[in-house]
Amino acid sequence: MKYLEHYISRGQYRIYARDYGGEGPAIVLMHGFPDNLHLYDRIIPHLVPSRRTVTFDFLGWGKSDHPDGYPYTAANQTDDLDAVITQLKLGQVVLVAHDSSGPPAIDWALAHPERVASLVLLNTYYCSMPATRPPEAIILYSFPIIRNIAHFFTRIFPKLDRKLFFWQIGRFIRDDVVRKEVVPSLFNDFLVSRPAFLRLNEDLLHTLRDRRKMIPAMKKFARPVRIIFGDSDPYLNTGVALSLHELFPTSELILIPGARHYVQIDEPEVVARLIVHASELRSAA
Repeated sequence: MKYLEHYISRGQYRIYARDYGGEGPAIVLMHGFPDNLHLYDRIIPHLVPSRRTVTFDFLGWGKSDHPDGYPYTAANQTDDLDAVITQLKLGQVVLVAHDSSGPPAIDWALAHPERVASLVLLNTYYCSMPATRPPEAIILYSFPIIRNIAHFFTRIFPKLDRKLFFWQIGRFIRDDVVRKEVVPSLFNDFLVSRPAFLRLNEDLLHTLRDRRKMIPAMKKFARPVRIIFGDSDPYLNTGVALSLHELFPTSELILIPGARHYVQIDEPEVVARLIVHASELRSAA
């Protein structure tokens, strides 16, 4: 698929973005961790060229800059998103968040409701919720004492690190053939993104606690919200989807049978169709 490449200024650093031509409010696809914009490669053909679509790598990921010692946090990712929307002059946008891009996407939407055509949430999170079950690798790297032990062993035993990644990310994908194609590619990209992954994990517990204060604003959010979850994700599961549905009272909740955490990989055509339909809901808001 044809696209224009952009390097978005973010202070002294650069964010890599792809802009696929099309009509309507731009659909902005955001990745989580430990992945990058290639998470949406299987969806793009179902969106383009009928809809303008933008993908980008957050700082520290993919082809964006990987500054040493940078504070990779959800708050800074919100500013990454703002830089992309502003510098590409996107106007109203359809924000599509997955996994750890939930907090920056929702934060930006709450701060700029007039610029949100719709908000689409794919197996993601925002604040602390009883139903959330962190993936095993996230538990290893989010809690301070366990994190230090995990760092020690993965530095000494690189093969253990690779085995953990393949096992964990493999559980996110339903199809064996697709898994064997996607996971090695994600792992190769992940090697240079490790500092961002580790720092975001350190920020995770603070983010989950801190975003509880935004619940009143979520309940008043008047723009269209569509929650699309694979119902076989054991981590960001149907309980999380229901909680988000309650926090956004006017939202639509759609559960896709059999799809796992990477719902956009398991069911790309279905998810693309639901995203496009969400972009058409703006007139009803």
